[in-house]
Amino acid sequence: MADDTTPDVPGDALDEPTGGRGIGTDQWVEQHGQRIQRPQDLGGRLIWAWTSLPGWIRWGIPLAFVVLLPFGVQNDYVLRIGINLGLFLLLAYGLNLVVGYANLLDLGFVAFYGFGAYGYAMLSSDQFGVHLPSIIAIPIVVLATAGFGFVLGLPSRRLTGDYLAIATLFFGQMFVVLMVSSDAVQFPWMSEPIDLTGGANGIAGVDQFAFFGFTFNTNISYYFLVLMLVLLIVVATRRIHLSRQGLGWRSLGEDPLAAQHMTVPVARLKLLAFTVGSAIAGLAGCILASVQQGVFPSSFELPLLITIYAALILGGLGSITGVLIGAGIMVVLPEVLRFPDISNLLFFIVLFIALGVMLRSWKLILVELAALVAFTGVMNVLLLALQVPFLTTSEWTSGPLAPVLGAAVFMPEDRVLWGNIAFILLIVAVAGLTTVSRRIRLILLPAITWLAIFTWEVRLMLEPSVTRQLLVGALLVVLMAVRPQGFLGKPRVEVL
Repeated sequence: MADDTTPDVPGDALDEPTGGRGIGTDQWVEQHGQRIQRPQDLGGRLIWAWTSLPGWIRWGIPLAFVVLLPFGVQNDYVLRIGINLGLFLLLAYGLNLVVGYANLLDLGFVAFYGFGAYGYAMLSSDQFGVHLPSIIAIPIVVLATAGFGFVLGLPSRRLTGDYLAIATLFFGQMFVVLMVSSDAVQFPWMSEPIDLTGGANGIAGVDQFAFFGFTFNTNISYYFLVLMLVLLIVVATRRIHLSRQGLGWRSLGEDPLAAQHMTVPVARLKLLAFTVGSAIAGLAGCILASVQQGVFPSSFELPLLITIYAALILGGLGSITGVLIGAGIMVVLPEVLRFPDISNLLFFIVLFIALGVMLRSWKLILVELAALVAFTGVMNVLLLALQVPFLTTSEWTSGPLAPVLGAAVFMPEDRVLWGNIAFILLIVAVAGLTTVSRRIRLILLPAITWLAIFTWEVRLMLEPSVTRQLLVGALLVVLMAVRPQGFLGKPRVEVL
């Protein structure tokens, strides 16, 4: 007969919540029940329903959208954003093979992008009077860039981690310096210096792509070219993911020493990752030079590398779909934030979603919103009592949200001063919010939400360029705190 008595264990063990990890506990096995359980919240149900659809539907819907977009939106600005997104995706997928799969921290990746762009410009412009056909110039540049990546990957056989990152970072910075300073290179066999790269002005007048009599001379033609290449890279990455090569890269990324002991050719796989990744970057560089009919050194500086890494981190390292999500956020979101009305609406949508994720209860959401309305009224009365000069609604707001914002937000005349004060208070409040209990957080949440709205409307809307950087940075910080593996990244399996 079963014994119903409670075993004699220490009190701390009895107080440990269900699912707590201990010595010899496998995190993946422990969370099996949570993974197979159907989510109860609205967001979880939507994700569950989407992931339950067949793969051809999940990929077909967004593909149909991007294919039909040029026909529904006759706007070169939108098409140019689509081209930039496609180029960014090529770079992100190339870097994902190196970092996301093989776990090689390559900080010189953008140099391959620039090498491809300058290589195509030199072979297809008046810089040296050479105008090779695109079908010849592109393979030459891609193969040369792949060889360049192979050479840079040679140190990776012995360098790992921070050491490899420093070596490749030096290479990336050196590339930009060389492109700027190589406008008067003196060779021993020449009497006069020669201009290789055009210096800070770059190389202009680059030929557009032309294949079998068809010239890519419109944005829509380049849009579909980049779209086709992205689809090919996605399919190829998917095939690599399931191949022995992909498994070798992933095992190398997880634990190089263990992979080597399992007879995985670690050195060869490292070189192959650098070679393939650089070839993809070189192809993207060729397209860039042709699209903008020129190439300039400022296009290959450190901010671009940071943006690509941010996209990979957001989407999840090693995730094929995650790269699409991360790149879309990093490319499309800054463009959307250029328009005040759209960015305003987007801000409140994201704020409401954040409240829903944090509270996970419609009752709590309604209570917090009611408290927010009450706190807003109290703060408006207080600022009026302090006789702070303010702007009328017609002087500062417009768009569909103007009536609500004009009635709710107190807009001081000195927006910079009050906005800076509110911004500092918001940072302190958010930092302090992470150190208090849930009950205190619920009490403080209306005040912090009001402070966020006030800071956004009073200060951040004035400088869209700075605001875009702040929002992306805040998104990365929050995501790393809530979900370190990114949106679709694979969580690490740990045995503790």
